[in-house]
Amino acid sequence: MDVAIPIYDAFTALDAVGPYEVLSRVPGARVRFIAAKPGAVTTDNGMLSVVAEASLDEVPAPEVLVVPGGISSSQVARDDAFVGWVRRAHETSTWTTSVCAGALILGAAGILEGLKATTHWLDYEELATYGARPTPQRVVEQGKVITSAGVSSGIDMALTLAARIAGDDVARAIQLSIEYDPQPPFDAGSIATAGPKIEAMVRAAVAARNTSSPARAV
Repeated sequence: MDVAIPIYDAFTALDAVGPYEVLSRVPGARVRFIAAKPGAVTTDNGMLSVVAEASLDEVPAPEVLVVPGGISSSQVARDDAFVGWVRRAHETSTWTTSVCAGALILGAAGILEGLKATTHWLDYEELATYGARPTPQRVVEQGKVITSAGVSSGIDMALTLAARIAGDDVARAIQLSIEYDPQPPFDAGSIATAGPKIEAMVRAAVAARNTSSPARAV
């Protein structure tokens, strides 16, 4: 099974690497990072690069598509070449998925029109502009389209997808092999539990980040 993870400048590392770690363990899966052109692509912290082994044009019809998010996702959603590739890949894919703000790119491709979908909580309003119906669920399945919420939820999405591809027991085995047993020290992992003080801190940090990087979007 050919799995493509298209990456772009200022994508979020865990959005892509989390699903990669899960899906690379699915029997028979070939998982590749691809980009507009092969080579190193820098993540949104500016300090880490991931190597794309092929160009988008070289992988026109993957069976599984995993679109990560990043602080540049809104900008990429206006990139006709990138969005066009996603749209065409979706036409023949078995599964089309997104992590975090990657849902905005699916939305720009017209894939989420009328569908329930999720993304990072900061991006609900923008997601709705593409005709999607935002929901705070961590993973949302709508036929062959699976969207997941912010960053770490990509692991949950990938395990869900692994179960659909190879069965629940294989997905459970993958979960055990990566020892994915979240026990966070704080109950602040969602907008519902973090509280207004922590939410305000996050919004302020994101606003400051955007001010210092005007070319990049949330």
